[in-house]
Amino acid sequence: MKPGSYGTEEIGSVCLDTKMLVTGSKDAISWLPQEVLGDILSLVPTKLAASTSLLSKKWRNVFALVHNLDFDDSVFLQPEEGKEKRHVIRECFRSFVDRTLALQCASPIKKFSLKYHYDYDSELTHVVRWVCNALDRGVLELAVSIKPRYEPYVRSETGHWKPPLNAKTHGEVFLPPALFTSKTLVKLTLGTRVSFGKLPPDLSLPALKSLFIDSIFFEYEDLCYVLLPGCPVLEELFVCHKQYMGIPYCISSRTIEKLSVQYNSDYDLDCMIGMSFDAPRLVFLDYSDYAVSEYPQVNLKSLVEARLDLRYSKKIRRPDISGLFIGISNIETLHLSANSVDVISRCVKHGVILPVFNNLVSLTFGSKKKRGWRLLPYLLKQSPMLETLIIQGLDGNICDVTLRPYQVKVLHVLGYGGAAKELEQLKSFLGKTECLELVQVEVVDDGIISQTYKDLMTLVGVSVSPKCQIKVA
Repeated sequence: MKPGSYGTEEIGSVCLDTKMLVTGSKDAISWLPQEVLGDILSLVPTKLAASTSLLSKKWRNVFALVHNLDFDDSVFLQPEEGKEKRHVIRECFRSFVDRTLALQCASPIKKFSLKYHYDYDSELTHVVRWVCNALDRGVLELAVSIKPRYEPYVRSETGHWKPPLNAKTHGEVFLPPALFTSKTLVKLTLGTRVSFGKLPPDLSLPALKSLFIDSIFFEYEDLCYVLLPGCPVLEELFVCHKQYMGIPYCISSRTIEKLSVQYNSDYDLDCMIGMSFDAPRLVFLDYSDYAVSEYPQVNLKSLVEARLDLRYSKKIRRPDISGLFIGISNIETLHLSANSVDVISRCVKHGVILPVFNNLVSLTFGSKKKRGWRLLPYLLKQSPMLETLIIQGLDGNICDVTLRPYQVKVLHVLGYGGAAKELEQLKSFLGKTECLELVQVEVVDDGIISQTYKDLMTLVGVSVSPKCQIKVA
């Protein structure tokens, strides 16, 4: 817009009359409508936004329109501070949250985030009051992370995590019942290292679409048989356990379409009865865990894409992954980490037969061990419709196996370093196939792009159709 001209401009989703802004005043922002100022303050840290209320009565009214609140006591606390100083700082933090919420009165709120560390159970009364305030104001997205300051688990002599002697393994937190009957919540994030005890049987979250659970301990089967059934429109579920045994052993939902399960400890792994997935509408699965003894039920008939990071533990010497792979055999895209490849190759060695992946068109594969690379020809054989193969780890310990993926049209190489060994392995991958339409290589150093391109042009000219495209990045 030319200087001095009038018109309208759009800020966010609000159209402004720019005539209001051409005033010659240095405080042009004061001419903005209060609703727009509230939207702007919602984008900055809450502590900074709250400080504007000290400017004037008008700005106190503006702050009441801020609809995103973020409170994090870690920005106040430092690990090296003494106990007495921490106590004073926590008092200041609690006072800040109370005053901030009081300034806003009962104005509607969209997002409310709280991260709070506590030493004593009595401190949780503040958390309950703050959460109730957000719920009473019709919050749409709520994130609550309550973490005890003590470390509930310690490393044993073997490197595994275990509960310390004479210490409780997690704090028990009682959040307000209104949290589990909210009619406005669309997204809910709960954590960390706490237990909510027995969930109320009348739990109902009719609008909830996204649920993120980080190291929350539930009563047996409460997650799958109380919480999830109480979320009739849930689409996305994230369950994470760091340094703890992963619970539950079964994820069951009729509605979820996207699922991420991240279990990162093998503590008591040998006591697990197996892992099951019953989610017939699931489209995307991201599963990271130690391979368990069996997967008795895997109902994922709508699954399109899966990312698997299965790790081997000596606690279960012969895991049986056949149930898992039969349950996901209809997928179109499969990403296997190097850990997963190692586990699968162990299982195949002990007699596990992989199903045929009739719909698989894209496979990501990598390994650091020879037995892992020996698995690749078998996987290609079980994937008759495969078109895109993404490989990584050519600089690892690769066995002398010549691969001839006749059906593969696109070969994508990640982490290419340009070493002679990698070039030789890449030559074996190309083989004599005439189906390749594209070879794409991502290098680790931009300085080798030119030489890599020349090497590939030579290989393609000798081994592959000259019509094949080469891309190096």
